[in-house]
Amino acid sequence: MDRLTADQYRNQLTALVPPGQALTDQSDSSWQQLLQALAEEYARLDGRLHDLVKEGNPESTNELLTDWERLLDLPGPCDTLPETIQERRLAAHGKLIRVGGASPAYFIELAESLGYQVTITEYRPFRAGFSAAGDSLTNEEWLHHWMVNAAATAVVEFSAGQSAAGEPVRNWGEDQLECPVEQLKPAHTVVNFSYGE
Repeated sequence: MDRLTADQYRNQLTALVPPGQALTDQSDSSWQQLLQALAEEYARLDGRLHDLVKEGNPESTNELLTDWERLLDLPGPCDTLPETIQERRLAAHGKLIRVGGASPAYFIELAESLGYQVTITEYRPFRAGFSAAGDSLTNEEWLHHWMVNAAATAVVEFSAGQSAAGEPVRNWGEDQLECPVEQLKPAHTVVNFSYGE
């Protein structure tokens, strides 16, 4: 629905008035000036209502963007701080429509959206009659473990003169992949990450 202008509101208000000399439709009369003032306020409110509809969608919000970010807990622990308004809107919209899931396909798709090609390994306990020779000997504790297998990652080693006290001797992993997976994995599971061959 289009926004109504002040003139359209004034015409509607004039049409509602009973005919007569006291409430004339001449534009210079006090009555028409009062209707014009009311019409301008109605048009302003109509414009604000149209703005409110836009604010109800994080893709088009302006005034309520910080409220959307607060409600969606953005930026979260896995998010980088967006620099532009458009990036902030996209981050809010993306988090709002994120469906989630617990299947390997969901986490493979999540990794692809982050720029990683991965496979998922699920562990099943070894059971006589179901497992075959050569299968891993796992027990019940491994029932809720799974692994994300990704390509090789950079290994950062401790270096005298470059590193500081308290830093690990060797560090590897990809926080951009691991953090979202850890955050979105089913709570009862344990996820491990494997890089390279």
